Amino acid sequence: MSRTKIALLAGAAQLVMATFAPAAFARVEDPAPAAEPADSVDAVVVTGFRKSLGAAREAKRSSAIVTDVIVAEDMAKFPDLNLAESLQRLPGVAINREGGEGRRVSLRGLGPDFTRVQLNGMEVLGNVDSPMDSRGQTSRDRAFDFNIFASDLFSKVDVRKSFSAEQDEGGMAGTVGLYTAKPFDYSGTKAALSMQGGTNSATKDFQPRGAAMISKNWDDKFGALFSVAYSKRKTEEQGYNTYGAGTQKAVAANVVKLSAADAAKATNGELIFQRGNRLSVWDSNQERLGLTAALQWRPVENVTLTLDALHGKFTNDRSELHLATRASVGSTILGAATPHSGNLVSAPPVLNAIEYDKYNSIVYADVDNTVFATETRRQETKNTFDQLVLTGEWKVTDKLTIDGHIGREKSDYDIPISDKFYTEAFGGLITDYRGDTGKNTYKWDTTDANNYRAHEIDFSATYQTTELNNAELNGAYAFNDDFTLKGGVSYRGFENSGFTQANDDVNKTAWEKGTLDDRLDGVTKVFSQHHDQSWIIVDWDKALSKWGVTRTLLAPKGIYAVKEDTNAGYLQLDWKTEFLGRPLRGNTGLRAYETELKSSGVMSVKGVNTPTEAKKKYSGVLPALNAVLEVSDQFQIRMAAAKNINRPALGAYAMNGSISVDGSTVTVSTGNPNLDPYKSNEFDLSAEWYFGSVGMLTAGVFHKDIDGLVSSQTTTNVTYASTGLAEGLYPGVTGSTIVASYTRQVNNTSAKLTGLELSAQSDFFFLPGVLKHMGAVANLTLIDSSTTNLVNGKPQKTDIFGLSDVNANATLYYETAKWGGRVSANYRSDYLIDSGAFNATTYVDAAAFYQLTPSIRLSLDAINLTNEREEQVNSFNNGFGQTGARRLWNFTTSGRTVFVGANIQF
Repeated sequence: MSRTKIALLAGAAQLVMATFAPAAFARVEDPAPAAEPADSVDAVVVTGFRKSLGAAREAKRSSAIVTDVIVAEDMAKFPDLNLAESLQRLPGVAINREGGEGRRVSLRGLGPDFTRVQLNGMEVLGNVDSPMDSRGQTSRDRAFDFNIFASDLFSKVDVRKSFSAEQDEGGMAGTVGLYTAKPFDYSGTKAALSMQGGTNSATKDFQPRGAAMISKNWDDKFGALFSVAYSKRKTEEQGYNTYGAGTQKAVAANVVKLSAADAAKATNGELIFQRGNRLSVWDSNQERLGLTAALQWRPVENVTLTLDALHGKFTNDRSELHLATRASVGSTILGAATPHSGNLVSAPPVLNAIEYDKYNSIVYADVDNTVFATETRRQETKNTFDQLVLTGEWKVTDKLTIDGHIGREKSDYDIPISDKFYTEAFGGLITDYRGDTGKNTYKWDTTDANNYRAHEIDFSATYQTTELNNAELNGAYAFNDDFTLKGGVSYRGFENSGFTQANDDVNKTAWEKGTLDDRLDGVTKVFSQHHDQSWIIVDWDKALSKWGVTRTLLAPKGIYAVKEDTNAGYLQLDWKTEFLGRPLRGNTGLRAYETELKSSGVMSVKGVNTPTEAKKKYSGVLPALNAVLEVSDQFQIRMAAAKNINRPALGAYAMNGSISVDGSTVTVSTGNPNLDPYKSNEFDLSAEWYFGSVGMLTAGVFHKDIDGLVSSQTTTNVTYASTGLAEGLYPGVTGSTIVASYTRQVNNTSAKLTGLELSAQSDFFFLPGVLKHMGAVANLTLIDSSTTNLVNGKPQKTDIFGLSDVNANATLYYETAKWGGRVSANYRSDYLIDSGAFNATTYVDAAAFYQLTPSIRLSLDAINLTNEREEQVNSFNNGFGQTGARRLWNFTTSGRTVFVGANIQF
């Protein structure tokens, strides 16, 4: 992080503290105000957003660990439309978005794969994906996609940032706990109905949302609660992207119109060209349904049983549409024209003019006779999630309590249709990257179907299943008010499996040879949704009918299954004592775990799927300490120290790959089920000042030392036996055979991470008149990290992938008993990914309500008011000692979304 940035952020932190400090000091120095009459405004206004802040603050204050909490004010009244968007308003939390909606959560600089998510006490894994390859399409990891469920189904979310022995091991960044409502939370009969309708500025469709909840409590003996949430929406992301940057050597015929100096650079291969660029639109039609049921039974006063069931279904029919420059060989500009068929002929490409930056990276080019392609992609995706958990608590005596749960969950993510239809064309182009965006000027009519020819059809499908069986039994014995001994055992059986199917290049050879008519008569339509250009896309039904193509898929490939069985146990002492005459509380404990891993899959041997399997077992012990010193009734100091682990991504474990033999040269590429979990030493120290009904000022530092991070490694001239693969997979290859090149994931990287979190919230009760109904929440997190990553194939010292070194958010709210509103801004600085980086973003949202009657509240929600642009950049080493930094890769916008609605409490 630069000194200038640090200075600016330090100034921002001082401004935050200066804003909130008067409120804190006013509350400390002034005597308690006299009691106000029951009908005063201040006595009535403890509802809405302010009430949620107060409840969340008290949960944080009383916790023994470092935690932050968000609480719903009432039934179906979670303060945001999406759980991820709620979480981003907490310190140290960053999110990434899909179609303008929060999808995944990163904690304290570590990516979503390092964040464990639990639902009603059980770990939960539920993946959707991104339609964009650069954001991880069909990814297989341990992250949770928060857009699977509507926020209306939940009553509380907490973020546990420090580790204690009673928590499940893993989740090195922290644990996010999601909780659905329970009937014993309410007395008697209670119901709520929420209805909203909205639209998005990009799609201009009608987007309905609705939720309903009903609960009945029979004198705390038996209770039942049911809820449902449904939404339907369209999304559209569109923009400009480039791909395939690399050096290319031009031939003399390409560069005859350039200056001698530019021609020499081009023919010498010193210039970096993109293989292509494209105008892109990603459309989706999403439908989301969530159902919950909770039954609670208290057969006797000291026993409570709770049965939770949750079903979620998220379908997303997507289209991906591109107008691209794409050469069959080399870069778009330098690639030779393809002899496509007798219906479409082009001369060799010619560069009329070029400009390049100090890195020799092309930023402007005027070219004739280059290759174009359109891609019409269709996808159908479906995620279903089911969970059933039985929880019990038995207060055996005043001193002994036993609790536990047993549960099962299953998540299927299927993409039964993921098809691409490519057309090809030739023409001239002026492409310009000199600004902060890319701009193309086409020298031919992109809306005339006669300028295109059919090129190829690709069919594919992907299927993935995740299952978890979980059982846990805990006991707590209170020796007295100051010491409680806890212990427990648990089992987690986790399995992830899947496969893909494909059938690529349908009709491609026949079209290229001219043995099959490649004209697009009657199968196209003009696509005009992109802001910059219109072009031709294919009507799938008409195209398949014209050429008599039946959608068929070949045999499954990429078959894998990863199964983890973990047994764990812990002992923890919760204690209260005094230090220098002040209360000191906390917990100390040890957690032991043993995991047995089995990875099975197929190796591609001579083009044949050959089953293979590998097993691994590992174990460890994790100590943890959390302590809180209550310096005064309002001020406390918190510290934590622990060891924790994080298991690698599922794709790294997968036992599939290939074995190839070329003469006497043997090459092996495979997943690595022998990977160890990442390990970390973690430390936290924070100071917390509480005042007023919701006021809080906190400042904390945290540090993590991480070992065993995974990266790809290729070793040469090793024995086949050292790969761990079974003998007999390839004829003649034995344990003593020398493998010339062996590529797999290995634990070979360490990282350090240090951060500062500042948080402040307060009512502005110290202001006069109506201004006292205002309040604000602000958080700032600064993080510094260091690790070694592969950049352009070479190890370099960088930040941790996915880490933003600055995360900041602020909310200004105004609330009375009758009406209120708030506006929020969330800033995330740029961060690296394995093939580039995301630029910084600032998202602005707003919400307002009007209490029409004591039971009916009207609402207005606005998301992404500024239509923020998501930007990705990358770089490429040109081989001449120069690296092109921050090259344009992708940029997209997704539009503004507005909802109006009503919440009715019965």
